[in-house]
Amino acid sequence: MQQSEVIESTVQGMGYQFVEASWASAGVLRVTIDRTDGSGITVDDCERVSRQLQYALEVEGMDYKRLEVSSPGLDRLLRTAGDLRRFAGQAVDVSLRLPFQGRKKYRGVLQVPEAAQADAEAVYAIVWDDALLAELDAARAGARNRNKAAGATRKAAAKTPQVPQELRFSMAEVREVRLVPVLDFKGRKS
Repeated sequence: MQQSEVIESTVQGMGYQFVEASWASAGVLRVTIDRTDGSGITVDDCERVSRQLQYALEVEGMDYKRLEVSSPGLDRLLRTAGDLRRFAGQAVDVSLRLPFQGRKKYRGVLQVPEAAQADAEAVYAIVWDDALLAELDAARAGARNRNKAAGATRKAAAKTPQVPQELRFSMAEVREVRLVPVLDFKGRKS
């Protein structure tokens, strides 16, 4: 059995979703896991999977120097049709393989057409307008003067009528689709 098969079967056997495994320099094995129910991965989850993988890899006689188990992160890559369906309605950054209208990078809200529910080679879409992009930028972590920038963009958008724009793509046409992380550092709300 190959290492990736051992890792995948072990992770899935524990009830987690296997995302990827990569081998880095100096013998570092990095395993990325996610939950099947959509909630976030905790440190305890990573520890459980790490301990089980250590046993499984040792039993199979597979060599590695250090094992790192982690979650896909807030800005996770969407690699499969299942990922795209799961995160429909979320803000994403799309990088195309070839430029379209002089650009390779687009940001918008991911749309999954009904036909894409079953077809692996389906066409997906992102939809955006200036007001939506201003809201997405204001919500991003580390945005400076987010209220001022969002207010200026909303004023400009109010002057001109907004026509939502749409970019349709297939998985073969994109280099990567990545979630836009949204963080709130204002603390707990009582």
